Amino acid sequence: MTRVLSCIQPTGDPHLGNYLGALANWVSGQHDADVFHGIVDLHSLTLITEPGVIGELTIELAAVLFAVGLDPDVATVFVQSHVHEHSQLAWLMECTASFGELSRMTQFKDKSAKREAEFISAGLFTYPALMAADIVLYDTDEVPVGDDQRQHVEITRDIAIRFNSRFGPTLVVPKPVIPKAGARVMDLQDPTSKMSKSAASEAGLIKLLEDPASVLKKFKRAVTDSESEVRYDRAAKPGVSNLLEINAAATGRTPDDVAKDYTQYGPLKADTGDAVVALITPIQTRYRELMSDRAELARLLRVGADKARAVASTTLARAYDAVGLLPR
Repeated sequence: MTRVLSCIQPTGDPHLGNYLGALANWVSGQHDADVFHGIVDLHSLTLITEPGVIGELTIELAAVLFAVGLDPDVATVFVQSHVHEHSQLAWLMECTASFGELSRMTQFKDKSAKREAEFISAGLFTYPALMAADIVLYDTDEVPVGDDQRQHVEITRDIAIRFNSRFGPTLVVPKPVIPKAGARVMDLQDPTSKMSKSAASEAGLIKLLEDPASVLKKFKRAVTDSESEVRYDRAAKPGVSNLLEINAAATGRTPDDVAKDYTQYGPLKADTGDAVVALITPIQTRYRELMSDRAELARLLRVGADKARAVASTTLARAYDAVGLLPR
C-alpha cells in the first residue's frame, strides 16, 4: 500500500480553509493509503518563543484532527517531538544538504525578508533539512503538496538521492503529488486572498471552533459586489463565487448547482452561514468531548507515536548503518 505523509503545524486555531482545503481530504483518504499525519511542533519553534504555549496548541490541534474524523486505528497521528528520530535524522539531512540549496529556498528568503528588523532563527534556514527527515523517515512514497511546498519536497528528493549516492541505497525517494482538489476558501472580506490566520483582520476568517453566532454574522457581512446576479464566475465575481464554493463544499454540490437556487445575495449569505454552522457543529461537539478527557487524548497520541516510531527507528538505524556510525 502506498505510504502518504502530510503534516501540520500547531500555530493556532485551524480555520474553514484548512478544513475544506486539506483536512477533509485527509479524512476521506485515510482508507485509501497508509497515511501518516504529524503535528510538527518542532517546526513551530521558528515562530513560537514563549514558554508554555506550544504544548497547549499541540493538544488542541490533536483534538481537532480526531474531531474532524481521523481514526487513530487507521491513520497514524503523532506529535513530531514524541518521535526523537526526527531530530536525529535531521542532522544527517543537514550534513547532506548544501548551503547553496538552503539559501535558495523561497520560503526562507520571503520570511526572513519580512522579519528583517526582527530576530531570525537559524532554524528558519535549516528548516528544509528537518522537513526532509520528516518525510524520508517513514519511507514515504507520496507527499501531497500545493505549489508553496513543492520546493521542500524537491530538496528532500535531492538530499535523499545524494545520501543514497554517497552511502548506498538507503532512503526512499518521495514524489510530490497534487492532492485531490479541496475547496479553495477565500477571505470573506477580501475574496481575492486565501483565508489565512495571518490576515490583518479576522473579519473574513472563519475558525473551525468559532462560536456559531459569530460565524453567521461574518457571512452576513461577507463582501460580494455591486451587481445583483448570482452566478459562479471566480474572475468577475470573486466574493459571490467564494460563497458559492463554500456552500457547495459544505453541502456536497457544485457551485453552479448552488447558484441556481438564488436570485439575491442576502439569502445566499445566510444559507451559506447556516451550512457552515451545520458542518462545524458536530466537529466542535466532538472537540469538546476530546478536550474534556486529556488522558484519553494523550493515550491516542502515544498510540500514534508508537506506530510512528516502529517505522522511524528502522529507517534511522538503516541510515546510521549506511553512514557507518559506530554502534553502541
